[in-house]
Amino acid sequence: MAVLQIEKFCREGQMVDIQTMLSKPPVVNGFVEILSNSVEPHVLIATEFLLFELGSRDNGVIQKLTRVDTDVECIVALFQKGLLEAVVLIYLLMPFIGNLAEMQLFDSLPKVLISKEEDLVSMNVIADKAELTHLLESFIESNDADRFEIIQFLYELVKLNRRTFNEQVLHIIKNEGTYSSMHSLPIYLQTALPHQCPVVAGLLLQLDLLAEPRKMSIYREEAVDVLIMCLRYSDYPDSQIAAAETLLALQGTFSSSGKPLIREYLLKRAGLDRTDKRKILNFNPLLFCKKPSWEEEQAAADWERKMAFSLLSYEFGLLFEALAEGLKSKSADLFSACFVSATWVVYRLTILPDTGIRGAARVCLLKQFVSIFKSSRDTENKALFLLALRNFMREPEGPHDLTNHVKDILKGLRELKKSSTIAVEILNLFSGENLLLVNGEVSSIVCFRNKVFSSHTDGTIKVWTVKAKSLHLIQETRDHLKAVTSLVVQQSVEKLYSGSLDRTVRVWSIQDEGIEYEDIHEMKDHINNLLVANSLSCFIPQGAGIKVHSWNGATKLLNQHNYAKCLTLVKGRLYCGCLDNSIQDIDLPTGTINSIQSGTRKLLAKSSPIYALQVHDGLLFSAGTSLDGAAVKIWNTSNYSMVGSLQSTLEVRAMAVSSELIYLGGKGGIVEAWCRNKHNRVDALQTGINGKVLCMALDANEETLVIGTSDGRIQAWRLN
Repeated sequence: MAVLQIEKFCREGQMVDIQTMLSKPPVVNGFVEILSNSVEPHVLIATEFLLFELGSRDNGVIQKLTRVDTDVECIVALFQKGLLEAVVLIYLLMPFIGNLAEMQLFDSLPKVLISKEEDLVSMNVIADKAELTHLLESFIESNDADRFEIIQFLYELVKLNRRTFNEQVLHIIKNEGTYSSMHSLPIYLQTALPHQCPVVAGLLLQLDLLAEPRKMSIYREEAVDVLIMCLRYSDYPDSQIAAAETLLALQGTFSSSGKPLIREYLLKRAGLDRTDKRKILNFNPLLFCKKPSWEEEQAAADWERKMAFSLLSYEFGLLFEALAEGLKSKSADLFSACFVSATWVVYRLTILPDTGIRGAARVCLLKQFVSIFKSSRDTENKALFLLALRNFMREPEGPHDLTNHVKDILKGLRELKKSSTIAVEILNLFSGENLLLVNGEVSSIVCFRNKVFSSHTDGTIKVWTVKAKSLHLIQETRDHLKAVTSLVVQQSVEKLYSGSLDRTVRVWSIQDEGIEYEDIHEMKDHINNLLVANSLSCFIPQGAGIKVHSWNGATKLLNQHNYAKCLTLVKGRLYCGCLDNSIQDIDLPTGTINSIQSGTRKLLAKSSPIYALQVHDGLLFSAGTSLDGAAVKIWNTSNYSMVGSLQSTLEVRAMAVSSELIYLGGKGGIVEAWCRNKHNRVDALQTGINGKVLCMALDANEETLVIGTSDGRIQAWRLN
């Protein structure tokens, strides 16, 4: 038919050439005749398209159509019978239509926007061409049912795939018309039905955010309060789901059909880009470019920031509690929407100042997230969890809350690392150069061959391999019931010994893939600073003295008048640093004790313990609090004379000695390197932590230094 040929001609961009001819009354009347008589859907669609294109360019065409009531009734009837494409033409005619309610359009108009058909561009066209003033004026005169239809239509209309365009429409809704929308919506909200309230609140909140969020806004507070109330309203499941779906839409990213793309948005940031590009790029070519401009991206980022601030700052993060309750729901729809929204709010927490709200999010949501990660088989859900987990792990107390879930999380991370970039990033947090552990303080570190062994205050022992500049976790075991205070390797038999506050020493064989449990020795005391040599062990008990235990069961107590703090054992000679700053040399075969340094005896003197002892090349290095300006003293082991000192102001907690350097670790995460010969500081390593350095170790080749800290971190440096 001729109308199809004309449509093709116009779609090819030749409308300007024939617009004048097609706008003449006889031609317009002919198009209306086709609408009245034709039964072919493709012909009707083509005719509606032509009338819309003509009307959007020439107001005279609109006047011709509205001059005769039967013409308007014909177009409305086609729309109500299912020709949804007619909606764009109706919106051009709307200012000239008398009473929308009488024509029963309120029930039909939102249908075209809520349908979410993927090839539908009507919403963008309506937003661009339609005059909304008449619709807004009708709100006051309508009954409650029609009012909600108007609100629902406007709410759907601002789900456009261009943020700047969305805000233009919101400004029209807010400012057009005789009556103020900011006044009418709160009043209607008081009488709206439970399932209607989230939509009304969602629109009100968006209108309020057209201005920068203020400290106080009655509109914003009312809207957010209603959304949270509806989300928790278990007596009205429809209201809960409506509130959850509204939260999804408020983030502000949509496909061309108005579908919220918040899930796709988050998956992309988690390294799983599953977005169907057709949803994003299916714009009306007359109105939109395919690639968002910098202006669009900036507008979207600003909107997301304002929305997140408004939702999260209300009542100190009350939204977290509501979302946590939704995550427990048996309704799949409610659970899914709450999970995505919860992921988004945790992801956006970084844009807010930390006033304690991040801790509130962690308390409310972390356990729920971990449970979902452990039970879900959905890769996308796991990736969303990782996005939230990354933010939780950046908080000082976050890793501690993950202590009991590390094994399950690591297993899931390894499964996801090939499909999600964020999984690799978090694995690096667990096993990288700047490793964040979640097993309490690192109490001991030892190196043997290409492995590093660490013990922790929750009873865990971890085995790492050193590759390049990174540590990679290969094994984790938690056989001890209490804190593992010390580790020692007996190199001749390739065995690892672990001492614990649970009064046991466990023996492990060192293998290529890790360690394997072999034996256990039960003691009568807590075990601190365990040392092992051939058939006996030495350790510091809870009270005074040093326990020497033979593997055949015999035990004796040495140096019982002193409270030991640290020990080191070399060729049958046990060196003991004490709480009173004294140092003793004990000959194990005979039990003879020689004093190297006397302790402080003042009644009110502050405790000045010796925290670390090392023997290297016939020299004894002692480290502790600086009483006389020397934090580290160097002694000759043959005659106990002091041959040097290091004038560091650091309160040393750990020490490692190489052939050329002395490494000191202390409060504030500071690690200093001092020259052994010149006794001057040559370097300071940047750890980036605030806790204490509690332990450190060098590998056999003196190429790698590993430290453990009070806030659960392990770091490794490749030394030059």
